[in-house]
Amino acid sequence: MTQRSPKVTVRQNRTLALLSALVKGAVAAGLGLGSLAVLVMVVWISSPYPDSGPGGALRAAAGVWLLAHGAGLVRPDTLSGVPAPVGVVPLLLVLGPVWLAHRAARDAAEAPDEPREGPREGARSGAAGPSRAGAFCAVTAGYLLVVAGAAAYARGGPLYADPGALAFPVAPLVAGAAAAGVWTAAGRPLGPAPSWSPLALQEAVARTLFRRRAEAALRSAAAGLAMLLGGGALLVAVALGRNAAAAQDAFLGLAGDWSGRIAVLLLAAALVPNAALWGAAYGLGPGFSLGTGATATPLGLDGTPALPRFPLLAAVPDQGAGSPANWAALAVPVAAALAVAWFAARRAAPADVPRARAWSPRETVLVTGLAALGCGVGTALLTAVAGGPLGTGELSAFGPVWWLTAPAALVWTAVIGVPAALLLRLWRLRTPGWAWRRDVGEADEPSTAEVRQEEAGGAEEAEEREQGQGAEEGAEKDVGDDAAPGRPRRRWSPWRRWRAAAGGDGGAVPADAASPAASSVPAPGPAPEAASGFEPYDFLPTDPWHETGDPWHGGAAREARWASLKQGSGGLMADFPADRPADRAGQADRADPVPDRRAPDSGGPEATP
Repeated sequence: MTQRSPKVTVRQNRTLALLSALVKGAVAAGLGLGSLAVLVMVVWISSPYPDSGPGGALRAAAGVWLLAHGAGLVRPDTLSGVPAPVGVVPLLLVLGPVWLAHRAARDAAEAPDEPREGPREGARSGAAGPSRAGAFCAVTAGYLLVVAGAAAYARGGPLYADPGALAFPVAPLVAGAAAAGVWTAAGRPLGPAPSWSPLALQEAVARTLFRRRAEAALRSAAAGLAMLLGGGALLVAVALGRNAAAAQDAFLGLAGDWSGRIAVLLLAAALVPNAALWGAAYGLGPGFSLGTGATATPLGLDGTPALPRFPLLAAVPDQGAGSPANWAALAVPVAAALAVAWFAARRAAPADVPRARAWSPRETVLVTGLAALGCGVGTALLTAVAGGPLGTGELSAFGPVWWLTAPAALVWTAVIGVPAALLLRLWRLRTPGWAWRRDVGEADEPSTAEVRQEEAGGAEEAEEREQGQGAEEGAEKDVGDDAAPGRPRRRWSPWRRWRAAAGGDGGAVPADAASPAASSVPAPGPAPEAASGFEPYDFLPTDPWHETGDPWHGGAAREARWASLKQGSGGLMADFPADRPADRAGQADRADPVPDRRAPDSGGPEATP
């Protein structure tokens, strides 16, 4: 009797996979909406004087969730009766939806890990899953369906989303997160370029050198952006510390009960990335707007600001001309430019490649310039979402102006970063006398130890030297300077003229001035040519090593080599084993590798090899 199992065609499998991806996108959106709704309901329940019922709290949660996607909200209940926009997006809330959409797309695009049962069983393979484009479209569609439902539900609440904001920027944000998830599932490839792109671009992307330069530029730009954000956060922290009393008064005046204060604290925590970007824009020079008639820059605060009462806004400088303390904020873009230059110079002149393989000055300038351009573009995108309108009057302009901060970031990083990258490249390619590059003495010319080894000769010496260098290279990163006396130092240390001797006495001897590397292997005994009876093609001695009179196999030489290997390993090896009487007595027995071998009978046939 044959057991039959239902077979599903590949087309049906792909349809089911697309439906699964659609459900994953909807579930990801539901998880984000549900978690935020739970938080809002907890605050509503703990509030002693709620303004509305549970329906109003849930609609407010839906509106805040849409605000986390970049959708501008509208507040209909105002004193003037005119609906007021709420366009400042708490950037910390954006991380949740982006991560959920990214993870859903990544899981949907990954191939199913099902084992193959055989060619006749019709087992599923990776081709039965959805394509990358199908997974992207399905996850995005499922997520946006929940977004549309939440926007329709929040229409009657205290905060509802602007219908035009659902098309931009909510849909591009979800699509970008899903595309990043599919790209992650594919292994983050950097090519090939689309078929509709120009042929020159396709050929450039196909080159490995182009991809490496692009990767270096992106990493340098990311380092510059991170330095800008860190410097802006530092400026805000220092300003809040100086105006701690005003921040405390604003915090206590917004809410009188502990549930309201917790809500204000959570909102302030969600706006911390926005404050860091405001500080970065202030350090770049253009500053930020505090309404339609006031701008704060390091040179001073012009106009009359229209500031709401909020703890983070206590960090805004006072009116009037700026002081030297305000001018110190210009150190933030300088640090960002130096970070871009450092990361570019590290890739231009790595420490583990020969000098001839380093980038040329033209390539260094090109990569640093691209990194500066990327830093400017990233600053424009981040500062564009860091602010927004909070009303229809004076608060219609609130926050950094992206079309001013982006050119400022580009100019700072290009003007300072490009010359700094060239100087760092020259410094990293300096002469080997200052001895920090690991390739000096190895790629260009042989070291003193190699010259001595070639002059001495001998197969045993070469083997012991290779073992010593292997132990030194393995422990170079953990031990430090004393662990690798036979290699050039990576640190700038021209004042150290002495190194540990390779002998057993452990004394210090001056380093050779002609070569920065000294051998860690002790000087062997006389060369084999000096031994009596040596011929170029003579056979090796058959006597055990302990019976030969060669000083290379003597106890003193062995102990010196053991001490050198122990010093190179950083103390990981044990001490030199002492000769025991039992070992000496058993050496003769161990000389025969097969102890049970019996001599052939004199009268019998000889044993064949």
